[in-house]
Amino acid sequence: MKKTLTVLCALLLTTVALFANGTAEQKSSLQVVKPIEITFWHSLGDAARSGWIQQRVDDFNASQKKYHVTQEAKGSYRDTLQAAVLADKQGNAPSLVHVFEVGSQLAFDTNIFMPVGNIGSFDTSDYIKPVLNYYTINGTVNSIPFNSSSPVLYINVDKLVAAGYSADYVPETFEDMIKVVETAREKKVADANISFALHGWYFEQWMAEQGAVLLNNDNGRAGRATEVNLTSAAAVAIGNFLSTLGKKNLYSYTGRFEDWDGSDAIFTGNKAIFHITSTADLGNISRAVEKSFTLGVGKLPIPTGAKRNGTVIGGGSIWVTKNHTEQELKGARDFALFLTNTDNMVSWHKLTGYYPVRNSSVDKLTEEGWFLSDAKQLVAFNQLLTTIPNSATAGALGGTLLDNRTIMEQAMQKILQGGDVQMVLSEAKAIADAKLKEYNANF
Repeated sequence: MKKTLTVLCALLLTTVALFANGTAEQKSSLQVVKPIEITFWHSLGDAARSGWIQQRVDDFNASQKKYHVTQEAKGSYRDTLQAAVLADKQGNAPSLVHVFEVGSQLAFDTNIFMPVGNIGSFDTSDYIKPVLNYYTINGTVNSIPFNSSSPVLYINVDKLVAAGYSADYVPETFEDMIKVVETAREKKVADANISFALHGWYFEQWMAEQGAVLLNNDNGRAGRATEVNLTSAAAVAIGNFLSTLGKKNLYSYTGRFEDWDGSDAIFTGNKAIFHITSTADLGNISRAVEKSFTLGVGKLPIPTGAKRNGTVIGGGSIWVTKNHTEQELKGARDFALFLTNTDNMVSWHKLTGYYPVRNSSVDKLTEEGWFLSDAKQLVAFNQLLTTIPNSATAGALGGTLLDNRTIMEQAMQKILQGGDVQMVLSEAKAIADAKLKEYNANF
């Protein structure tokens, strides 16, 4: 034993001497090379979606040794972007940041991000065009689409049938939807209501469906927007719909702005006949109502008399922060591309209902017969693929769109509570335009 210890000590001393006196090449061979750290901040904190992201992180880390990715849910979209800007000022920005679609201009203007299209080269042809177009600014792809969605109509088929309609009936317009609810109430169908979160996102979507831009200068894409079109004919049509819902007491919500979970709970709790929310909720809602009632899905109802134009992509994309080495930038881009590759987007769609952002993912789902086994999933795709590419459906680019949503929500609530449509929208426009002018003064 003593002899063994003596030999081990001698070997250890020899190794130390070699390291101290050896060449750089010899020293390098004895050092452990640490992987480059890549951090990803996102806004999907629920167990199902954050768990999915963690599994993709684990898969990526296991597939190579050059990079090591960690992920963290940072709260709401607003919280995540604000935290990233603060971290950049402090010199410790994450590598990747999950930014919601209306935060695109604000993210661009923070100047903390590197357009992903400027990091080496990658093939964008496989990304679904209406999705990629939203995140293309000044001809450059600024971020990689990740969780893309649009609103659809969820239907309590049991209540619909009880009202005397066929199980496959889908209202096309505001007027159609209101007629169903009124008929259901005449037939004493319990809780015949229309529910959706009181959220400016729907106002934006209904503007696009009418082929109307929310902001001037082609929705801020031909030049920096200077005006918010909240008194246009399209905006008034939306206001009139909300006014009817309020006067006839057809609308059910929690009383809080942007309460996604609360509005979903109204529908899944069998307290509404129609519910409007994101395609991203299809998985959760389907599971929640499975033993309660039959679920139907249809396209987003549009203003009566309007020609269907299409919806704007909602959800979020992944941005790369710029204050990193070239290797870190490439590693961040590579993980974002891995996260959104063909197979991962198939898995993501099946779990959540978000659109898979790649054409190859749609092809794979079709080959698997996914849309035959779950026809409800096909509704959202048809809505996306029939969207007409134009300034309205490309979505608005403006630095105050977060404020705009709050302004629109306040206006929507006032109208639902009996406020005059023209007056409320005029007041909202004045506030929104002033906010936009103040913001633009900085650029």
